[in-house]
Amino acid sequence: MTANTGRIRAILGPTNTGKTRYAISRMLKHRTGMIGLPLRLLAREVYDKVCATRGPSSVAMITGEERIVPDNPRYWVCTVEAMPVDKMASFVAIDEIQLCGDPERGHIFTDRLLSARGLKETLFLGADTMRNAIQVLVPKAGFEGRKRFSKLSYVGAKKISRMKPRSAIVGFSVEDVYAMAELVRRQRGGAAVVMGALSPRTRNSQVALYQSGQVDFLVATDAIGMGLNLDISHVAFAGLTKFDGRRVRRLAPNELAQIAGRAGRYKSSGSFGETGKAPKIEAEAIEAIEESRFGPLKQLQWRNSDLDFGSASALIESLERPSENPLLVRSRDASDLVAMREISSLPEIRDQLKREFDVRLLWDVCQIPDYRNVSSSEHAHLLETVFSFLREGQRIPDDWLEEQVRRIDRVEGDVDALSRRIAFVRTWTYVAQRNRWVEDSVYWRERTRAVEDRLSDALHDQLTQRFVDRRTSVLIRRLKQKESMVAQVNDTGEVTVEGQHVGHLDGFRFRHDPGSTPEEARTTRAAGLRVLNPELLLRAKRLQHASNKELDITEQGGLMWGGQAVGKLVAGSDIFTPKVEAFVDDEAVPEIRQRVERRLVAFVEQMIAANCEQLLALRNDDEITGVARGLAYRLVESFGVLQRKEVAGDVKLLDQDARKALRRHGVKFGQYSIFVRHALKPASTRLRTLLWSLSMGHSVFPSPPPPGLVTVACDSSVPDGYWLLAGFYEAGERAIRIDMLERLADMLREQDSRAGFEATHDMLSIAGATLEQFAGLMQGLGYHAERGEREKPVAKQETPEAVDGGGGELLQQAGGNLSGQESSKQNADRETVVAKMETHPAIAGTANQPGAVGDEGKQESMGGKSGEVDPGQKVVYKTETADAGQDDEAKNIVFYTFTWRPKRKRQFAAKEAKQGKNREFNGNGGRPKRGKKKEFARKSNGPERSAKSSKGKHQKKFGKNRRPQERVDPDNPFSVLLSLKDRL
Repeated sequence: MTANTGRIRAILGPTNTGKTRYAISRMLKHRTGMIGLPLRLLAREVYDKVCATRGPSSVAMITGEERIVPDNPRYWVCTVEAMPVDKMASFVAIDEIQLCGDPERGHIFTDRLLSARGLKETLFLGADTMRNAIQVLVPKAGFEGRKRFSKLSYVGAKKISRMKPRSAIVGFSVEDVYAMAELVRRQRGGAAVVMGALSPRTRNSQVALYQSGQVDFLVATDAIGMGLNLDISHVAFAGLTKFDGRRVRRLAPNELAQIAGRAGRYKSSGSFGETGKAPKIEAEAIEAIEESRFGPLKQLQWRNSDLDFGSASALIESLERPSENPLLVRSRDASDLVAMREISSLPEIRDQLKREFDVRLLWDVCQIPDYRNVSSSEHAHLLETVFSFLREGQRIPDDWLEEQVRRIDRVEGDVDALSRRIAFVRTWTYVAQRNRWVEDSVYWRERTRAVEDRLSDALHDQLTQRFVDRRTSVLIRRLKQKESMVAQVNDTGEVTVEGQHVGHLDGFRFRHDPGSTPEEARTTRAAGLRVLNPELLLRAKRLQHASNKELDITEQGGLMWGGQAVGKLVAGSDIFTPKVEAFVDDEAVPEIRQRVERRLVAFVEQMIAANCEQLLALRNDDEITGVARGLAYRLVESFGVLQRKEVAGDVKLLDQDARKALRRHGVKFGQYSIFVRHALKPASTRLRTLLWSLSMGHSVFPSPPPPGLVTVACDSSVPDGYWLLAGFYEAGERAIRIDMLERLADMLREQDSRAGFEATHDMLSIAGATLEQFAGLMQGLGYHAERGEREKPVAKQETPEAVDGGGGELLQQAGGNLSGQESSKQNADRETVVAKMETHPAIAGTANQPGAVGDEGKQESMGGKSGEVDPGQKVVYKTETADAGQDDEAKNIVFYTFTWRPKRKRQFAAKEAKQGKNREFNGNGGRPKRGKKKEFARKSNGPERSAKSSKGKHQKKFGKNRRPQERVDPDNPFSVLLSLKDRL
């Protein structure tokens, strides 16, 4: 390039005026040409266009890290810094010439303005703010003004959620860009990211992601303001300040206009505004941007290009020399000048700078860009190493360079890690582009380029994965197109739309992906339900034809279809007619909800009719009148279970016909409860508990007791009335099933409650409780339980022949009362028998279990005299050769004696206990001593009749059909009736 040759013109105007396109067309009209562009990304775009027109063999591209030079190129596409100034070309153009005022790169553009010339034509392209400077510095230049093809207008601040598609959001730091991109991903499906720090390949991939429509938003730095031709309709500023290398400053109106001007393509209008926490743009700046009126640049950045390489100090002095032109101000110290000062001051380097060649070589090394953005000292150390290699061996060693490249040739890691590795490899890519710095420059260019490409692709994937929700973006795009979408639902209910997983079907409700944000959920929900209505309708038809066995009601009122929740019960106007709330999406067509509700209502009605049949029949029986009608009403309202004491007055008024009418519906009159038999079935109890909880308005429904249990431990956390509703009667710390309680009451009437009695095996079996639990239960029923102990009975004779038989035969032979005067042979035989009994499979495990009751055997000698054995009981006998070390407690069995103590008499029992008048037992079945018999001669008020008084004496004294009046139990209606009969 030569100065002051050919025609010089300046094409000035705002963005979207076609300046760059015009320069390309002018270059192609010449035999040779060269164009300098501000960005590698823009250089690649122009290179591709020229190659498409003239072919790749005619076009060369040179940037800091990329060099494509065919044998005889006619056109050179370069970044401004990489323009080969020694080449001659008919046409030369410099784009974005207003960058002469940039503090970092301005001196390069100013140098091209002053010295870059084409043999026949020279063009300077840029903003109108350069008009005065070009008139002063290039007096022969002609000017051509251009206006925007479309209108650019200010629309104010907008939230990202309300921002229209094809918008660009501009931040001025990596942190701001990443934060905005993440916000766009959550709210709008994703964004492409463009920053100057990205490699050209990564930026190209991100731009292609945006241009292809896969995402509708672009988040970028001010790098997009430098001539990138993108399909942008709106530019939103996420901030108005930037760090320029020295300080944080507010952007000037012309800088904002350069970025905002990317909005609007050709004749399509564009807009700009703010977003996020960005302050409002001043009114004067808005007016200047809309009308493209800015003040002229008053100073251009400049650095002396006439360098003195006589010595390092002379070179530095020439670089620091100021300009004599007041329009040109010396630029701030660039990284190459800073590195030159630091390295040349080192003693080991200073001694090597003895020739002009050495000074030039060091200056070339210092111009390696600091892509890594590390400290100046660390960067200077790297440059010092490279300079030492080049000066001593005139080449950088391959093994050393290979080690540097190999350490960063790894594609794993996040966005930040990959970005750092790309910055490192760009250094070696730059080094490989320099002639004669490496042994095989072609190999190293390809090697470093391949590493950079791999890292760039990995970074693109990471950026896309981090800031693009492909699923949401695809669905948004298809929704905008208003085309039918292909949806699929697999066997597990997973839903995919256009191959993207969007959620799953839970019954008739669409559940979006749990990893989605609320904004993403709205999008996927709209896309899913739009195509899932046919699937939901098909499911509704299947539900209509489903059998009742496929449906179920949970304990909390949920309605299940297989394993899917399809509705729930809510309280209705009547306790037996609850309402049904179907779980169907609001966006589903009404027909789906109607079908589901009809089937669920029919199922609930059938379940209630089947499990509450007797109660419903009792309520609807018009033949029941009078007091019986009232009692029936109370039974229905209490779901079939009443405590007898609550309706004792009504029961006394019932005649036999009324009782017969109630019994016809399964009503049973018990001593403690009045209940409907069918209501105690497990399925009926489960449903009654649920209906009761609905009618009571409970938020959490108590679960019914497990089926099959006779007694359960009382839980104080359950609501009042729960146990009776569940068919259980509270007795102390345990509750017993009411039907089993009535059977137990029948057994207790046969016992002598005045003298006291012990629990039989049948009692424990009916109660389904251990002896200790039964004692607590009896106390809850109003009985007094007194604990006692006695020695176990001892077997006197066993025969060894019985051991060979079964366990029952052995025990039967051991059950007799043998004489204590046995021969020594008999004693030896007995010991042998006992030893075999302890290991016999039919008896093993029953020994050493005093008082065992249940499946293992009946309680030993319950209620019998000492030494007497019930032939129907299994008894484990001890021998005289028992272990002498066994404790006394193991030799005894525990028993309880129960006596009737109604509540009104408990104060007397408490008084007796306080005075120490405890009962004394003689170990003979818990019966009192003769001297104490008077204490127990009090009249019994319990529901029991003495077994002795009901036989023998009773018949002798009162006759066959008479009952003793002193046995009347005022709390027992049957006892009262018998007493009245006797008196009559």
